[in-house]
Amino acid sequence: MDKVKERYDVSSTFVDNMSLPIHRWYRFPAGFSANWVSSLIEEKKKRRDDIVLLDPFAGVGTSVLAGEEASVYAYGLEAQPFIARIARAKLLWNSDINLFSEFAYAVLQDAKSEVGDIPQYPRLIYKCYPGIILKDLHSLKHAWSQRDDGSPASELTWLAITAILRVCSPVGTAPWQYVLPRKSKSNLAHPFPSFANQVQKMVVDMTFRQCQGLSRKGEVFYCDARSCSKIEDDSITLVITSPPYANNYDYADATRLEMSFFGEVQNWGDLHTRARKGLIRACSQHVSIENLDLGRTLSVLKNTSVFGEVESVCQQLEIERLGHGGKKQYHLMVAAYFADLFQVWNSLRRVCREGATLCFVIGDSAPYGIYVPVDKWLGELALDAGFKGYRFEKTRDRNVKWKNRKHRIPLHEGRLWVEG
Repeated sequence: MDKVKERYDVSSTFVDNMSLPIHRWYRFPAGFSANWVSSLIEEKKKRRDDIVLLDPFAGVGTSVLAGEEASVYAYGLEAQPFIARIARAKLLWNSDINLFSEFAYAVLQDAKSEVGDIPQYPRLIYKCYPGIILKDLHSLKHAWSQRDDGSPASELTWLAITAILRVCSPVGTAPWQYVLPRKSKSNLAHPFPSFANQVQKMVVDMTFRQCQGLSRKGEVFYCDARSCSKIEDDSITLVITSPPYANNYDYADATRLEMSFFGEVQNWGDLHTRARKGLIRACSQHVSIENLDLGRTLSVLKNTSVFGEVESVCQQLEIERLGHGGKKQYHLMVAAYFADLFQVWNSLRRVCREGATLCFVIGDSAPYGIYVPVDKWLGELALDAGFKGYRFEKTRDRNVKWKNRKHRIPLHEGRLWVEG
């Protein structure tokens, strides 16, 4: 029974969130269960009454929203600007519902009556939308921009438009990073009714949440977790987060469709300066653009307890890459990833009180079949940063269902518990 439970534990996935008020406003799978976060907070509240929560990799605000539900102060840091804006918009759930509803439906009426040519969009947008769909989506965006006054009602309306972009595309726009123009969906959703339904969903959720009598106790900052510059020293008692995994997933590309639609990026190259530059270096695309040097990158870890192990794996990857067609720079990615996370640990040591509890949802990695013991190295780096102890709790096996895996190295996911 324990093995079955371990294999299918979904607390480290976003699946349950899509049925929860507010959380379901935007589908972003790089996250974990809000219900699990809530249960963890409630457990900690039994032991101490001074809970102040921090999520240094806030994503779309799962932990912060769960903290508000538990009536504790909660802060999130997010370095991907588009995702940070989504999280901040979700935190506007306590805004005036009538003003939002009136603003959104005024935008919808304006869009329905708009007549005009569609301006030039990035190539990706034309791959994802036929003309009739793009026309209506553009009308919604233009109508919103004409009324945009920076108010909560306007930001919530922006989020409603953002939330329907993938729903209204007839091609493959799964929420993971790659858009698949050659893959088609069986059901085509049209922008105007999709927008109206999204607004209604948000109104229902806002009404429900406000009727609970909760107050606004959360905030998400556009901020780099390596510095935690928005957080005061010795202010945090609980950290719940999931940093990027060292598995070559490009978090900047996760919102390329949305950012292209809103004109924030025009092409692939724009992503680095607009969205990727401030992120933890967890993908080969990132390190290749920065032209890193392995020795200088590893020097950040020079005096840590894992330096020799990390250096050895990076050297193996540097040789292994030469035998593969893509010659991906996984050696630089691994070095930069742990150098960045060591900076995160040092910043967290500064902001966390003595006796704080930290939980990192993490997964290991095996680029080119060379194993990277992420949980062990991160735990040891936490000790190097001044924390007192760590343990790893495995929750499930990873990637067991994919038949096209390039290697057979067993991978897992779980929770790294750190005590400070």
